[in-house]
Amino acid sequence: MNFQLMASMMCADYRNLQQEVMNLDEGGIDSFHIDIMDGRYVPNYAMSLNDMKCIRSLTSKPLDVHLMVEHPNNTIELFIDNLKPGDTIYIHPEAEYHPSTTLQKIINAGLVPGIAINPGTSFETVHEMLRIVKSVLVMAVNPGNAGQMYLPYVGSKIERLLSVKDEMGFELYWDGACGADKIQKFAPMGVKGFVLGTTLLFGKGRPYADILDSIRELDF
Repeated sequence: MNFQLMASMMCADYRNLQQEVMNLDEGGIDSFHIDIMDGRYVPNYAMSLNDMKCIRSLTSKPLDVHLMVEHPNNTIELFIDNLKPGDTIYIHPEAEYHPSTTLQKIINAGLVPGIAINPGTSFETVHEMLRIVKSVLVMAVNPGNAGQMYLPYVGSKIERLLSVKDEMGFELYWDGACGADKIQKFAPMGVKGFVLGTTLLFGKGRPYADILDSIRELDF
């Protein structure tokens, strides 16, 4: 089964971020997921621009930058200027008056344009934007905090997105409360990748390489 695993770096051990990145990189992680929060779009703060720049300097693997901020168009260049081709930037459509304008800036910079869809955001709301993005990040929990419970009604929205992804040319990714059962169910259906946090990856007292190998060896 071919699917990608992304490390949710807001869950990493910040006492030694460099070692965390190296261990994940050597352990076989596919990309590094960077959560940027402004305390307004979501009621929390997570990683900073400097954290992103640090991780970008420590690995050649792609970064997935998830902007949970109001009006990302106002600051998008700060992130674009410190990323490289192959990196993805996700914005939340509700956070911007004209999200397609912000997405076009990401496209013009040679980066991968993406949208993140909250549990309460309908398929119909984002349907037209699916024509211009390359990555869609489906939130299985309300954004802003790690360790939340999966919201089961998200599954039907994932099925609708999967039904149009080939026609519209995007890939689908899972973020939030990602257990082995979710990967076993949704990877065969066509979900391309899964953001791993405290449920499966961090704080387990095992080498990351062992954990990632065991996930890839799940019974499908």
